Amino acid sequence: MSSQTRRMFLHETSAKLAAAAGLLASSAPRPLRAADETRVRVGIIGATGKGDYGHGVDVAFTKLPQVEIVALADAQEAGREAARKRTNPRKTYADYREMLSNEQLDLVAICPRWIDQHHDMLVASAQAGCHVYMEKPFCPTLTQCDSVLREFEQKKLKLAIAHVSQYSPVLDVVQSLIQQGEIGEILELRARGKEDQRGGGEDLWVLGSHVLGLMRSLAGGNATACSAVVMNQGHKVTRRDVVAGAEGIGPLAGDQIEARYTFGSGAAGHFASRRGLAGNPSRFAIQIYGSKGVIEMESGYMAKAYLLRDPSWSPGRSGKSWEPITSAGVGKPETRTDGSYEGGHLAAIRDLLESIKHDRSPKCSGDDGRSIVEMIVAVFESHRLGTPVELPLKTRANPLTLLG
Repeated sequence: MSSQTRRMFLHETSAKLAAAAGLLASSAPRPLRAADETRVRVGIIGATGKGDYGHGVDVAFTKLPQVEIVALADAQEAGREAARKRTNPRKTYADYREMLSNEQLDLVAICPRWIDQHHDMLVASAQAGCHVYMEKPFCPTLTQCDSVLREFEQKKLKLAIAHVSQYSPVLDVVQSLIQQGEIGEILELRARGKEDQRGGGEDLWVLGSHVLGLMRSLAGGNATACSAVVMNQGHKVTRRDVVAGAEGIGPLAGDQIEARYTFGSGAAGHFASRRGLAGNPSRFAIQIYGSKGVIEMESGYMAKAYLLRDPSWSPGRSGKSWEPITSAGVGKPETRTDGSYEGGHLAAIRDLLESIKHDRSPKCSGDDGRSIVEMIVAVFESHRLGTPVELPLKTRANPLTLLG
């Protein structure tokens, strides 16, 4: 090899190595901006009268010593002032886009409960280079979910969703019991909403999202298919039954939902809700039926759970009794005192910060949130087509907008 050829080879090799190094650098997760990694610069987005601050998402950030609340945005002046008093930000804004443009933030808290605003808030936060903790559910359509996840993936940002049951230490114990074979092979998972005045379609979105998330976690993965029917006042839902849903849900229908899911494990999942037929105490929970027994788990952080070691599933016949499950184990007293909704937010935010530091997925990530939305949307898509549908869904729009 001549000296000139050797110089050309070395030059090309150096260029390739530099390009590779740049590629590797671009694929790394975006670190927190703060020079002192123990301080996280946070911006809060609220929407008074349009979902407000969710279930106290804003206040949870005031309880974390490593957090500095830099700014808060809310278009409603009175609500913005009330939130300022709760959270003590350095500056407030009427427009969250202006806040994102002016402030150097590490993380944004998207607090509103109304989900029609989530997509725009999420995309704007990602374009500003911010990680996000947000109120649930994710977004009202799969198209919007897909759009948000592309933005976060391209910018190597983390997104965590406030399905607080997913962060519960009681869930960890329940999952461990299932993995150890305590109730044998899982045959069925059954869940219902609160079945109050929201029963049916709204219950599926607002409360069903919690138990569907638990269904995924306890069945061991995503649903692979869904078969469902949606009823309204005794007849199958048609285009005439579609209305504007509350809380920014968008087109919505049905006062009765009956849905069946299949999972890769072979287990079957069931979700149902009928308006105005609430139980007291509420049936809002999930039961996992196995070949050797049953586990029941309520929704929520530090939720109550119970074990029935009975393959007949019938304490009246077997004489067996339910045993409480706590974060300490079966039949052991609960020793933790952080069982509030705020405790769930704090656990979720700490998990998000750890996921940023160690470049892993949060316990309830954007992908998890999209899978939960997909289970909800699949109910309406199966009803629309009159046949079981496979998941992931081919249709990414709201199926109720496609009814004939």
